[in-house]
Amino acid sequence: MAMIQFTRNYTDRSNDYGFQFEFHCDKCGNGHMSPFIANKAGMASSFLKAAGSFFGGSLSRVAYAGDHVKDALRGGAWDDAYGQAVGEAKQHFKHCTRCGHWVCPQVCWNAARGLCEDCAPDLQEEAAHIQSRVAVEQAWQKAREVDQVGALDLKTHQSAGAASCPHCQARVEGGKFCGECGKPLARAKAHCTECGVELKPQARFCSECGTARGG
Repeated sequence: MAMIQFTRNYTDRSNDYGFQFEFHCDKCGNGHMSPFIANKAGMASSFLKAAGSFFGGSLSRVAYAGDHVKDALRGGAWDDAYGQAVGEAKQHFKHCTRCGHWVCPQVCWNAARGLCEDCAPDLQEEAAHIQSRVAVEQAWQKAREVDQVGALDLKTHQSAGAASCPHCQARVEGGKFCGECGKPLARAKAHCTECGVELKPQARFCSECGTARGG
């Protein structure tokens, strides 16, 4: 018995009216659709069902009998159709003798080596790929060697005190006063009314004497 081929890379598109299969490249997934092969038993059964829906009676009973005949013949008919489709599909693929994969000749076959490109990569393609990867790595390295923030004045950003106005929450880009409400961006410093120590912005009590803020 001959070896069964294309057992892992096909999609069965068959239906009651006939048989059709998609065969796919093991590497990239590109495919080939086999010609449609009519299923005479299925077509006859469908015709009898359609006639039975109009006339009823004996034709309906014959239609159900046709289903049994179709089911009985489906296995052999499917096998024959699949075998015919495989024979036709083999002309559109290359079989790698090293890994056993069936691949498309347009993209995944190295004709010079007689193997698929997984087993024998195209060196010209690999060289172009490697050069591109190295160029990207060198661009990253070159960017790291250049001061990208030389024009950034951190003192100006720090003097603003916040990325948004503490009074109206408008976004600010720098300066000492808010462009929306005109109030100073830096919060006024608060001091303890008892001992004079500067209070932290969110503190409710003085950390030195315990006096309540604003008390």
